[in-house]
Parts: sequence; C-alpha cells; structure tokens
Amino acid sequence: MKEVHSYWAYLVLAILIFAVVNAIIGLTQKKQFTDKDLRIGLFALIVSHIQLLIGFVWYFMSPWFELLTSDTAAVMKDKTLRLYAVEHPTTMLIAIILITIGWSKHKKKTTDTAKFKTFAIFYGIGLLLILSRIPWSAWF
Repeated sequence: MKEVHSYWAYLVLAILIFAVVNAIIGLTQKKQFTDKDLRIGLFALIVSHIQLLIGFVWYFMSPWFELLTSDTAAVMKDKTLRLYAVEHPTTMLIAIILITIGWSKHKKKTTDTAKFKTFAIFYGIGLLLILSRIPWSAWF
C-alpha cells in the first residue's frame, strides 16, 4: 500500500501542477474557460481524492499511527516521526479540502477570469501545502 501511495503521488503532483499552470495561463492571458479547463480541474480533483483515500488506508495500517496512539509524546518529540504521523497527514487533508473548495467555488463563478482565478488560488495553495509536507528524503 505504501508503494501505491508513493507512486500515485507522482501522478497527483504532475496533474495538479498542470492544473495550476493552466489556470495561471488562462488567467493571465484572459482565455475562455472551456470544457478542457473544466476537465483538467476535475481530473486534478479526482486523482487527489484517490490519493487521500489511499493515504488514509496506508496511514491506519502504518507503524506511525500505531506509535502515535501508543506513545504520543515520543512521536511529538521526534521531528521525523512527527512528520509522518501528524504533519504529513494533517497537511495533506487540508490541501485536499482546499482543492475541493476550489472546485466547488469555481462552479459558482460566472466569468472565465473568476473561474481561472479560483482554480489558481485554491489549487495553488493546495499544491504548495502538498509540496511543503512531502517526506522528500523517503522519495529519493
């Protein structure tokens, strides 16, 4: 399960970066918001939610969750353990919530600029949060 979570993360990052860049380009070049832009945002939403589900399954099977529930003080004192047991899952959940809010808010916007701006802001902040709490040392 850990491998699936790690490999799926590459897909999530690639599509999320693509969605944010697409939104920024659409916003700055004042493009029309088309079905293609809608699908890019939707695909980013879907793959990120799948990653969240995979992450939840892995988290509750992981040794970090077991350690967190048995010795919270030790986890909180150790930087690496805290990253895996608390910071990574919490930050990823917040990032996915922001991406979901961005998707919901864009549907209520009536102008192309507002739709691109909503994606750029919410998906962009979600992407930054994800990048901030990826355990990079375990990835490379």
